[in-house]
Amino acid sequence: MAKVPSISVFGLGYVGSVTAACFAHLGNNVIGVDVNPGKVEMLGSGRSPIVEAEVDELVAKAHRESRLRATTDTRQAVAESDVAFLCVGTPSLPNGKLDLAHVEHVCRDIGTALRNTASCYWVVLRSTVLPGTTETVVIPVLEAASGKRAGADFAVCYNPEFMREGSAVADFFEPPFSVFGAAYAEHLQPLKTLYGFAQSPVFETSIRVAEMVKYTSNCFHALKVSFANEIGTLCRHLGVDTQAVTEILISDTKLNISPAYLKPGFAFGGSCLPKDLRALTYRAKELDLKLPLLESVLPSNREHLERAVEAVLNARKKKVGLLGLSFKAGTDDLRESPQVQLAKRLLGEGCQLRIWDQDVSLGRLVGSNRHYIEEVIPHVGSLLVNELRDVVAFAEVVVVGSRAVDREALAACLSPQQIVIDLVNLEKARRSDRMAEYRGVCW
Repeated sequence: MAKVPSISVFGLGYVGSVTAACFAHLGNNVIGVDVNPGKVEMLGSGRSPIVEAEVDELVAKAHRESRLRATTDTRQAVAESDVAFLCVGTPSLPNGKLDLAHVEHVCRDIGTALRNTASCYWVVLRSTVLPGTTETVVIPVLEAASGKRAGADFAVCYNPEFMREGSAVADFFEPPFSVFGAAYAEHLQPLKTLYGFAQSPVFETSIRVAEMVKYTSNCFHALKVSFANEIGTLCRHLGVDTQAVTEILISDTKLNISPAYLKPGFAFGGSCLPKDLRALTYRAKELDLKLPLLESVLPSNREHLERAVEAVLNARKKKVGLLGLSFKAGTDDLRESPQVQLAKRLLGEGCQLRIWDQDVSLGRLVGSNRHYIEEVIPHVGSLLVNELRDVVAFAEVVVVGSRAVDREALAACLSPQQIVIDLVNLEKARRSDRMAEYRGVCW
């Protein structure tokens, strides 16, 4: 059985105090560390430095059982622990930039203390930091202060927290998932031991992915709050029952409250989403409402289309084969298709274009669908090619714009010299080995 490590927790704010109290409650020996003597005195005497449900009781119990103490002395804490959790604050500067002064300070102190240690030591960052911070700030500061090498003399991991104030203790013991980031899988053993109590999924990944998951989660939460509030505001001004709309919305776990639409891919299009966003935001303006989130969705979508255009143009090739023209696989609907807009932009930039779509035939297009394509790209008929292999054979750059593209059929046509630009984020299993020069839009 793996040895349960002794723990030091640097920073006794919300994250640090909860982390220290909960690990001590699980039977670990924990040392809390802070530059504030008041916080150290409180924790050291069995009182919580923060106001948070259940923390007072956990701290008092752990103190009575001699599993939780506190100090301002970094050297002592490092000497008497195997793992240091860094939970110091990373506030915003006036311009919005992240202030890493506390992180750098504590890393410098820990690094200095590590000069006199012989055994391998673990430094686990829990503070919220931007991707790359652990590798470009934390590790260099630790190495400079200690005179030792990360990965050889000490290990550095990133373990983001997902605790909400008011329910932090419950969130610690029952997290939605646990994320462990490290350069080497073997560095994660102490974390796996310490979090052995958790029943939730565990993800072992790179440090940068672990750092980004925290920001992605928080931004998504902020997005959901803002979306709900803007929809609620619009409902109220339209005389619609907000609660009834919300209840029906969240009952859909197939599309609304689900993984659907959350995997990066190409821009959205079709006859519904763009039209409905325009109608709703226009009505909001008529009501003198400012709904900046909803108003920003279409501009954001246009920016993503521009990223695809730039990806093709950056290849510095003229002959482009576009696989997929309709807005979604399995339909011939070209109305507001981002693939159609992409084709139009590439033609305007002087590219020579050939297009294949197994569901689109100009001769079969009727009604508003045909009217739309005649308005946007009236000469699309000369660009459409019946056979996928003919488009690929023509192209220097092959743009995959539909999930209907068959992997084997595409692989049989490709040559190693061709550049493949994937707009739809094909699963790795569907990407051909012959895609020697594979590029995604945002992956």
